[in-house]
Amino acid sequence: MTLAPFNFSDERFADLQMLRYRLNGFEKLTLNQKRLVYFLVKATLYGRDITFDQFGKHNLRIRKTLEVIYSDLRIPRDNDDFRALQVYLKRVWFSNGIYHHYGCEKFKPGFSADYLKTCMNIVDAQRLPLREGQSVNDFFEEIAPVIFDEKVLTKRVNKVDGEDLVATSACNFYQDVTQEEAEKYYASLKQSDNPEPPSYGLNTTLVKEDGVIKEEVWSANGKYANAIRHIVYWLTKAAEVAENEDQKETIELLIKYYQTGDLKVFDEYSIKWLQTTGTKIDFINGFIEVYGDPLGLKGSWEGLVEYIDEEATSRTRTISNNAQWFEDHSPVDPRFKKKVVKGVSANVICAAMLGGDEYPSTAIGINLPNADWIRANYGSKSITISNITEAYSKAAHGNGFREEFVKDPQTLELIDKYDDVCDNLHTDLHECLGHGSGQLLPGTDPDALKAYGNTIEEARADLFGLYYMADEKLVELGLLPNNEAYKAHYFTYMLNGLLTQLVRIQPGQQIEEAHMRNRALIARWCLAHAKHMRLTREKGFYELVIDDYDELRRLIAQLLAEIQRIKSEGDFDAARQLVEDYAVQIDQDMHQEVLERYKKLNLAPYKGFINPWLLPVLDENGEITDIQVNYSESYDHQMMRYSTEYGTLI
Repeated sequence: MTLAPFNFSDERFADLQMLRYRLNGFEKLTLNQKRLVYFLVKATLYGRDITFDQFGKHNLRIRKTLEVIYSDLRIPRDNDDFRALQVYLKRVWFSNGIYHHYGCEKFKPGFSADYLKTCMNIVDAQRLPLREGQSVNDFFEEIAPVIFDEKVLTKRVNKVDGEDLVATSACNFYQDVTQEEAEKYYASLKQSDNPEPPSYGLNTTLVKEDGVIKEEVWSANGKYANAIRHIVYWLTKAAEVAENEDQKETIELLIKYYQTGDLKVFDEYSIKWLQTTGTKIDFINGFIEVYGDPLGLKGSWEGLVEYIDEEATSRTRTISNNAQWFEDHSPVDPRFKKKVVKGVSANVICAAMLGGDEYPSTAIGINLPNADWIRANYGSKSITISNITEAYSKAAHGNGFREEFVKDPQTLELIDKYDDVCDNLHTDLHECLGHGSGQLLPGTDPDALKAYGNTIEEARADLFGLYYMADEKLVELGLLPNNEAYKAHYFTYMLNGLLTQLVRIQPGQQIEEAHMRNRALIARWCLAHAKHMRLTREKGFYELVIDDYDELRRLIAQLLAEIQRIKSEGDFDAARQLVEDYAVQIDQDMHQEVLERYKKLNLAPYKGFINPWLLPVLDENGEITDIQVNYSESYDHQMMRYSTEYGTLI
């Protein structure tokens, strides 16, 4: 029997296209490894409601209300209002709330407030998430401004310089406190003589009650307790089938952290997770990345279950085995280099399940832990997710994007030959070495760059990768085929930072997201300082021309040295000036042209993923004898199932 080819692309709505990823080699895992994956998957899916609540305090009740309407067959379906509500709900599912997952602006519903009110009065009121004693109409009056009024809770994360970033951000990490109060509170906790500071504020909501500022801890006995207890249950089962004793101890430390909320235990867990080797299965589970907090302190909940892609990992191991050489030859001031690079490990992995802030939209590479002192003393662990990059590549094949924005035939040929391998390699360099490179000077506060810290850190890692992409060492190590290949990536990176990433931004908006700011900063700074790179309109449209790639590499080295200095010295003013000068504002005429050129391609600027459905096969005693992988679940079914099976906070 001939199997049908795997279909990577799925449905499309709004500015989104859903993709599927394949669990390559999953069938080769042992039964015990499959059981471990399954238990970790369950622990991942039970964190979903936490992310929704973190991204906005009304998100869960709005989601539940829309799901009740969507699933009630008494609601007429063959009309524009219902179809608009369906699209709105799909966007809410995708973004873990009512704000765009990338731009952070609030969605504009295509249905009216009156339509929502009518639907809410048709469905069974007992199914709606009403507060005790609350009527349907009172509940409607509570959520209607949040959904429909553009002036109410406008952005999930606001980063506009000069505004109170806490008061103007709708994310649910702060309650009744200002930016000044939050910064003052956390500054008071820090001890300048502590060489191993915890990540203050990572797992708490900062609140003010009766004039007193305090933290609500996210733990099995605190906020989000019901979700966390379910996570702990499945982590406990995972510990019972761990691949070795170190992995078991790692999981047990994570359980202890969830139970206590103690950040010192989180650091112990992070170090143990780093030091655990000899396993095929790994995972990320917890309050990790801080991009969702305008102050860069609070960790959004995320989960990822993974297993090693052995064949592809040879590439990242080559990089990590030469980590000291890359550090020694970096073009930064010797004061900021690590004398001894410790504990750098890197794997190419297959994702088995995405969750929380990694679902449906996910990173293609991750480097952890984030604490600078752990990186300095113990190293870091990096992953590149091969089955996710595979899905992106398959979906992009032949879509006309390159041909629209790259008009020079020789450059296009170079990109067609080398950009995929270069793109993967740059991700590896960024994650494996870039984030782990360099060091803070003694006494530098790791949070000194405040709201600009995430952008500067991403720029630092990208610049590190870009600088070495053009180094003959990569050809010597067999990572690139020749000394010309890197030019493909230099061109597409600069093109993206200057032009093509603008397709993800609405007209009139500025650049907000840290990764987009990073790319804009690098490309625009290089353009401003280059003599042989330019944007032209000689043919009636914007076109990038690079005549001297050696010059471009010298500029990348210069900017890397300055970005590392800013990071190492904690130079807030310099970080602020770089970001505000190069990474925020958009030329509106250029933006309009890019949007028009992109529109004619009929592509979705954002991609996300439908998870595979892992189904246990049980014997007569209820013991798991295998795990089946099902790729047929629709996006709507998956989201409704997740809300039913893993809804713990509403």
